[in-house]
Amino acid sequence: MGFARTCAVALVGVEGVVVEVQADLEPGVAAFTLVGLPDKSLTESRDRVRAAVVNSGGQWPQKKLTVGLSPASVPKAGSGFDLAVACAVLGAAERIDPRVLADIVMIGELGLDGRVRPVRGILPAVLAAADAGCEQVVVPECAAAEASLVPGVSVLGVRSLRQLIAVLTDEPVPDEAPDEEGRPDPLLAGLRVPGAGAATGVHGAGAAQHDHDLADVVGQLSARTAVEVAAAGGHHLFLEGPPGAGTH
Repeated sequence: MGFARTCAVALVGVEGVVVEVQADLEPGVAAFTLVGLPDKSLTESRDRVRAAVVNSGGQWPQKKLTVGLSPASVPKAGSGFDLAVACAVLGAAERIDPRVLADIVMIGELGLDGRVRPVRGILPAVLAAADAGCEQVVVPECAAAEASLVPGVSVLGVRSLRQLIAVLTDEPVPDEAPDEEGRPDPLLAGLRVPGAGAATGVHGAGAAQHDHDLADVVGQLSARTAVEVAAAGGHHLFLEGPPGAGTH
């Protein structure tokens, strides 16, 4: 029997809750069970994690695998648990020393090829980790600068699961090509901020062809500014008041 645990962060609104990700391997028919109130996108992490581990050169354990997310009463949503689930499984399989994983918070989505992709809410997630006393955080490389804004936390940015495994096992870190330059941030795809198309690379020259523009909104200057800033930075936006009240 193998057991390992690491940590991730569940976002409830804009508040983060540190979640312990536990992996247990037992003899039996090969199966992967995920428990702890996961939503649909998190349940699908079973397939993403399996493919990412195999395509990163690892062996998927052919045993009865149970991954638990604790506390079970907190809803867990999104793909940001992928990295923690993968490492907990590899720890239970003794590919990574479980003792190394215990106090690390991991945030990131895994592509099927093992690339670590960005997720929303990195800053509040790292803030929650710091408030909980966690000192080490692993995030996608492209989000490392944002995560480093939180004082008192050591941040490791990685491009792939293969790189993270090498760091945790004290092996030579493989060189991974960075994401294609000029490629739009997937979190901003589909957003259009007046005057920001060329700067973000999301829309380029075709931005002026859209029919709708926030500049068409009469009044509500502070509300428009808040929406534009949130869209440009991929930040959360909180609207308060009954529908039609116009408060923000």
